[in-house]
Amino acid sequence: MTDAAADAAIEQACRILRLPTIREHHARVAEAATRQKAGYKGFLVELLSMECDEREDRRKARLIRDAGFPRPKRIDDFDFTANPLIDPGLIHTLGKGAWIRAGQPLCLIGDSGTGKSHLLIGLGIAAAEAGYRVRYVTAAALVNELVEAADDKHLSRTIARYGRVDLLCLDELGYLELDRRGAELLFQVFTEREERASVAVASNSAFSEWARTFTDPRLCAAIVDRITFEAHIVETGTQSFRLRSSQRKHAKTSAARDRERSTP
Repeated sequence: MTDAAADAAIEQACRILRLPTIREHHARVAEAATRQKAGYKGFLVELLSMECDEREDRRKARLIRDAGFPRPKRIDDFDFTANPLIDPGLIHTLGKGAWIRAGQPLCLIGDSGTGKSHLLIGLGIAAAEAGYRVRYVTAAALVNELVEAADDKHLSRTIARYGRVDLLCLDELGYLELDRRGAELLFQVFTEREERASVAVASNSAFSEWARTFTDPRLCAAIVDRITFEAHIVETGTQSFRLRSSQRKHAKTSAARDRERSTP
């Protein structure tokens, strides 16, 4: 068999077997193996390792894409010095995902600008890269989706879909008041996942203030009970480091402007 015929046969086999990395790199690896006088097994190991590594990278990218994160945020990018209330050791431990395997909840509680969404997304991305199926959604978007599903008579399928993911990241809980119907539908999602699959919630309200979001006292108590049972609770505080950062930048700009004006 000529080299051209062999290359064509490899191309066809890789397409049939869906091995894009081997299809792309086999010629280069074969040339390197020839120069290095590698054996057939060494050549095969190199090709298969490349295929496995790239397949794993594609799987991670797909899980992150399917999660629906609004922007890329990673734990390593978080500035823990800007918010000393947050324990970096705890966050990195959570990033390993044992709480997800145990089906435990996570609550990130604090005012706007304290890092809740960054940590929520960062932990979600870490979970997706570890192989977990993750879904990110804001509380308002989820309630709207559930209401539409109920109106279209496929609520059970929608709730089941949210029940199948390993980690549900629910952001901005507490920003808007929910009517009784919306709260009841959200409660069904929590019940579907209770003690079986993890929910990570980011809220700008303390648990004692959730009655403003869930106006029915009994329903509010039931939701808090499900969200906090065996939960990891991270309080991010009340001081917005986004605001402090903006203030520092404004102060530097003003100082520079004043220096320019005072320079003869």
